Amino acid sequence: MRQLLTIGVFARAARLSPKALRLYDELGLLRPAAVDGESGYRFYDPQQLERARLIAWLRRLDMPLARIRRVCDLPAPAAAAEIAAYWEQVLAETAARGQLADFLVDYLTGRGSPMEEPTTMLGIRYAARSELGLVRTSNEDTAYAGPRLLAVADGVRGSGGDLASTAAIEALKPLETLAVPAEDLLGVLADAVAEADAAIGRIAASTSAGEALTTLTALLWSGSRLALVHIGDTRAYLVRDGELFQITHDHTYVQSLVDEGRLTAEEAASHPQRSLLVRALTGAGGAQPDLSLHGAIAGDRYLLCSDGLSAVVAAESLREVLTGPGGPEQMLEELVTRAYTAGAPDNIACVVADVVALEEPAATDAGRSGGPAW
Repeated sequence: MRQLLTIGVFARAARLSPKALRLYDELGLLRPAAVDGESGYRFYDPQQLERARLIAWLRRLDMPLARIRRVCDLPAPAAAAEIAAYWEQVLAETAARGQLADFLVDYLTGRGSPMEEPTTMLGIRYAARSELGLVRTSNEDTAYAGPRLLAVADGVRGSGGDLASTAAIEALKPLETLAVPAEDLLGVLADAVAEADAAIGRIAASTSAGEALTTLTALLWSGSRLALVHIGDTRAYLVRDGELFQITHDHTYVQSLVDEGRLTAEEAASHPQRSLLVRALTGAGGAQPDLSLHGAIAGDRYLLCSDGLSAVVAAESLREVLTGPGGPEQMLEELVTRAYTAGAPDNIACVVADVVALEEPAATDAGRSGGPAW
């Protein structure tokens, strides 16, 4: 029979405090091997040290106790995958906080203050389309364009995918008529996405599989500023001065391999798991979309699209179309045509918007509050 260790000895060996061990006992995370019936003193088996040390390491990662319990109960390979997924989430949250910190530092120090509006009034011309892929029998992609909101969402195939993409955009539509100062754009957009995630949770609960998920990329406008929210592999592009810039970052497993230098962009394009998402709106709460604030100038053109377009039409081909003649409707017609020419294996959702200079308001309107319609 193995010699049991007192709680003090076990705590020192596991690099945990006796107080922590008592908490883990109460939570069912690490039960003692024996408890003295009279004194209530706890004793531990030396074989429990491996689990205790794992708990200590995971706590150093600031992993929540509920998630630690799940990790500890998994086989080693599955536990490793769970830890990797957790750390990917931490890095994403840190990056998002870093972007917000940079924005606040620049704003408070007066460097390129995003609250300054240009003297030229701006507006947008826009168009949206969602088309069925050539080999699909249902369309889970949703596209929307309005005076102040542009959005695309790609619901994952299966029960609830089409409802999820629609719900995500419906949750954002009230922002069209909400007067939002430029400094509040990110906050109200984040709140709307949280409402979208809650709506998707209700959809998931009503499906036989108990799940529903979607990607989402959206732009909310105020004056010359726009707030961008993005989660998943739908994309936003900016065309400025004849150059095409992708202003979102795919939340996919394959993109994470590219980021780590384990795949090239060319290898990623043909990878069999290129559509495997690591972040999406799932209705489970705790969604971590990317949020950022951008400035617009007259002549900018924006494209939002699902991977049904970006996966089959190369970036250079997108640039060629988007820098050509015509307005948003003509752009969409040509983009969809090129997707179909490439086989259109997936559904296609896309929005094109042009930023244009508006005429100055008449002198009689000078005292009115608010800005141009977006």
